[in-house]
Amino acid sequence: MTGTHRPRLLDQVRLTLRAKRYSPYTLKSYVAWIRRFILFNDKRHPSGMGKNEIEAFLTHLAVERRVRPSTQGQALCAILFLYRSVLGRPMEWSRGPGSARGSRELPVVFTPAEVADILGALHGVPWIVASLVYGSGLRLIECLRLRVTDVDLDRLELVVRNARGAEVRRTVMPLLQKVPLRRHLARIRDLHELDANKGYGWVVLPETVARTSTQSGLDWAWQWVFPATRLYRDRKSGTCRRHHLHPSMVQRAVKRAVLAVGGDRKAGCNALRNSFAVHMLERGTDVRTVQQLLGHRHVGTTMAIARLVERPPLGVRSPLDTL
Repeated sequence: MTGTHRPRLLDQVRLTLRAKRYSPYTLKSYVAWIRRFILFNDKRHPSGMGKNEIEAFLTHLAVERRVRPSTQGQALCAILFLYRSVLGRPMEWSRGPGSARGSRELPVVFTPAEVADILGALHGVPWIVASLVYGSGLRLIECLRLRVTDVDLDRLELVVRNARGAEVRRTVMPLLQKVPLRRHLARIRDLHELDANKGYGWVVLPETVARTSTQSGLDWAWQWVFPATRLYRDRKSGTCRRHHLHPSMVQRAVKRAVLAVGGDRKAGCNALRNSFAVHMLERGTDVRTVQQLLGHRHVGTTMAIARLVERPPLGVRSPLDTL
């Protein structure tokens, strides 16, 4: 067979997403939505389709599948990425009849007392992770991706790598977590040394580090702060190693804690992160500082949470109370 073999469409999508440094979670989601779009249209190639087919697919999701507006928006982003970045056909899109208009729901925020009750219902690693999500304003996946070198126990700082937008930022580390984290790291170091003695101590490195030093995968500094309990075999290298803890393990624990303390709202780890922002603002921290700590690209995202600080009962009384 002569000539170059052109990769299949979904393989092209994966290559393009990796080249643009999209996260593995976005890659998996976009590929799944593009596959569903193609199957919905009887496996026709997207190059022969256009706005009518996209509109029909979105209507199907909203009317028949009854997905949330945010889910439908994610599907649309995946399809528009396909046409813009893979097929080279940028498509202008405006809200059509099949596009669901979501209501602007307020972010869920716990009171300080509720946070104390929820954290009190947790123990072990989920308690440490949830405490850092609230105490440092981390996204759950950012917390689970922390490396040993990212934790500065002396300066009480955390370095967040591989955040959204491939940026690196610093955030505060709670003083109350200094001793528990030190003990946790000591246990993890013993586990790493045990793995290394068996030949399992390697870890996946950040791309920038892997290009310059392939042997750093065995170094203690680059190990996960929250490693998984089980080993896995890497398909490419064939080596056994540990990934970081799966988010679902912490999410389930936090959900159970919320229910245990009498919470009736569908709230989890992200509500703890929102609570960090609101409680910092209520203590007088300016919005720009909170924006940097949270890693928001636009201050408007932080302002959407900041509005909760100004809502009742923070100074506004019902007229019934004056009768």
